[in-house]
Amino acid sequence: MVEWLGHKPARITFSSDYFKELYELGRECIRRDKAYVCHQTPKEASSYREEKKDSPWRDRPIEESLRLFEDMKKGKFGEGEATLRLKIDMTNANPVMRDPIAYRIKFSPHPRTGNQWCIYPSYDFTHCLVDSLEWVTHSLCTLEFEIRRDSYYWLLEALDMYRPFVWEFSRLTLENTIVSKRKLLKLVKGGHVRGWDDPRLPTLVALRRRGFPPKAVNRFCASIGVSRADSVVGMHSVEWAVRSELDSTVPRAKAVLRPLKVTITNFEEDHTEVLQVPNHPQKESMGKHDQVLSKHVFIDQTDFRMEDEKGYYGLAPEKTAMLRHAYPITVKEVLTDDEGVPEELLVVADTAKSTKPKGVLHWVSAAPFSAPAEVRLYDRLFKSAEVSDDTWLEDLNPESEVSTRATGMTFCSWCKCVRLTTTITRPENRELRAG
Repeated sequence: MVEWLGHKPARITFSSDYFKELYELGRECIRRDKAYVCHQTPKEASSYREEKKDSPWRDRPIEESLRLFEDMKKGKFGEGEATLRLKIDMTNANPVMRDPIAYRIKFSPHPRTGNQWCIYPSYDFTHCLVDSLEWVTHSLCTLEFEIRRDSYYWLLEALDMYRPFVWEFSRLTLENTIVSKRKLLKLVKGGHVRGWDDPRLPTLVALRRRGFPPKAVNRFCASIGVSRADSVVGMHSVEWAVRSELDSTVPRAKAVLRPLKVTITNFEEDHTEVLQVPNHPQKESMGKHDQVLSKHVFIDQTDFRMEDEKGYYGLAPEKTAMLRHAYPITVKEVLTDDEGVPEELLVVADTAKSTKPKGVLHWVSAAPFSAPAEVRLYDRLFKSAEVSDDTWLEDLNPESEVSTRATGMTFCSWCKCVRLTTTITRPENRELRAG
């Protein structure tokens, strides 16, 4: 995904690449009397930290801890029966400094090392040591990790290792969504979304699937910058970056989301007329494509009203509007169902273009010059702009994804298909883009 954004990593490494080195550094901590094997349960350890009390095993002999740590590695203890803890300061005002865990026992295969290990280093132990081993110059973290800076430097100093520069910045928080990995995992595992690439999620694979170009993501990140101030960024900022990029680079396609049939009565039944339509309204260099105008076309239901009113430029009985790139049409008759809902408009086309109406309508011809399609309209994942930590699951927007049948057409002579993606901010404000 980093390469998708246009950046090429110097190299890709994993903490598991250093499991052997980390284990030896754990042994070195014990030899320097900076770590010990502890048998407290998680509940007991948490209680002792709150009370700032030393573990009963804090002062056990170094050789005994070395032997027990080796036994942990050999699988002689069950999960939770023993941990390796750093010996820092149980009275420190910073709770992270109260003898944090360095190693836990876990009998689970690792994605990269398989069953080679049954003890695994903690984040607090691994982060700083791997940074130092890789000679990282700057270690960048979000502000919630600032409290861990003390233990980061303590461990490197205790082992006389190179210390990178640590810099924290505020986490990018977007309105109406979440960026917590734990919460995202719960959404995926709980079936609230279809996977990590569900277009409603803020993950990179989801943004790519939704049709966001990488340049738009980079532009958005550059526009908001990096700071230490906590802030919530509106989704409109993301969508502005996407629109700006798509508007200048993407050829246009047409689709009607809520089809209303229109029959042009002064055309013969087999009438077909090939129109030359620009692929981009402002860029002639992007060329043109053919669009067929037939006797039967579809417009969107929102472009017709039974009663006209001031400031409305769509169709109404006896009113004229322009079919984009084609002719003005005037409604002569409206066919409705039993409940009075319009089903078909009978219109007359002004092929001489003797009038120039203000209203210009989006349209596609009926089959075989168009095809039905399923279009998924995406709205905000959560109803609230700022999602509460306590009620976030209850705040899920049940209409964050709405599937609808649409009539559209493909036009690209240089490719086999057109991908249609939609981004909506509100039900009444929909944007359809092709890419």
